[in-house]
Amino acid sequence: MARSINQVILLGRLTRDPEQRTTSTGKTIASFSIAVDRVGQDDSADFFNVTAWEKLGDLVMQYLAKGRRVLVQGRLRQDSWDDKETGKKRSSIEITATDVTFLDGPSDGGSNASASSNSSSAPKSDDVVIEDIDDKPIDLSEIPF
Repeated sequence: MARSINQVILLGRLTRDPEQRTTSTGKTIASFSIAVDRVGQDDSADFFNVTAWEKLGDLVMQYLAKGRRVLVQGRLRQDSWDDKETGKKRSSIEITATDVTFLDGPSDGGSNASASSNSSSAPKSDDVVIEDIDDKPIDLSEIPF
């Protein structure tokens, strides 16, 4: 039997400063939005709303601000509701982050940090950030396995 997968990875820039709120049960949530440039299209981007819960959300609030580059890993979540004013069915899709990698520092763009909801993973000092990825096809004969 096939297993379902719901995973998304996005690299973009924050379009606004993160906002934090607390649920009625006391859990904290950080919300922010990122813009992801469309490859090959001038001045065009897709915008995504992201939520980060508890410890991950606290780290987002502490280190991120509008304009910062981030790599977000998480899952898609869709909500549906009836609009009370118009009576029409409404829906939205947002990303629930499981990992957020901070790709540049607040001012110099040189530091990298990672925040994860999995407390057992620690940032590695030998991580490599690829700045420019071309759209050339992959030559399968160059793969060593």
